[in-house]
Amino acid sequence: MEASNTSQCSSVEAETPLSWWLTPYHNFLSGVIITMRSLFYLAVLAPLMMLISLPAQAVTWVIDQEDSRVIFKYNYGVDQYEGEFKNVEAIFEIDPMSPGSCKFSVTIPIEDLYIDSPEAKDYLLDYELFDVDRWPTATFNAEQCRLTGADSFVADGTLTIRDQTHPLSFPFELDVEIDGGLRFRLTSEVTIQRLVYGVGQGYWENTAEVPNDVIIAVDVYAIRQ
Repeated sequence: MEASNTSQCSSVEAETPLSWWLTPYHNFLSGVIITMRSLFYLAVLAPLMMLISLPAQAVTWVIDQEDSRVIFKYNYGVDQYEGEFKNVEAIFEIDPMSPGSCKFSVTIPIEDLYIDSPEAKDYLLDYELFDVDRWPTATFNAEQCRLTGADSFVADGTLTIRDQTHPLSFPFELDVEIDGGLRFRLTSEVTIQRLVYGVGQGYWENTAEVPNDVIIAVDVYAIRQ
């Protein structure tokens, strides 16, 4: 009797299709693939959907000073120096449906600049360079932007340092972040000529010692107002 039952079980196992055994694993793998696809679409489309959800009009954003940096780089002889403008105030008006209508209003308090050499800071704030006693701030204002790529733009505006105001085309890239709340990140690097803005009187007008080119590197985060 036992032999008969054993034979019957063996017969059932032999006749059972392989797909019957694999079905649970197939369902599990299908679930994993669907979940991965869902996560992928969420990661890719979420920022776009967040932008689409914004009103079809200019939205005002303000700089997140804690996470933002505005760096200036210059050479003195063979050495390169770097400093940072602190407490920058900036307001951006950007219409996601019409990037060309953007507006920038940026104010830089020169006295708050940071550089790791107190002596160098004294020179920079002195009357022959920034002359902070007479002109305590620098400003950048733009009234329009041009789309130059999928996430790259140029803001056409004016930069004022000391008593000099000149046109400046400011290239930048814009990314949207939703980690911890909606905000955008603006990054840029632009080269300006310091003598055009009067930063270099007397001895500092000598470009053999201090080159005319100064690099401004921007990494700014802004939150919706």
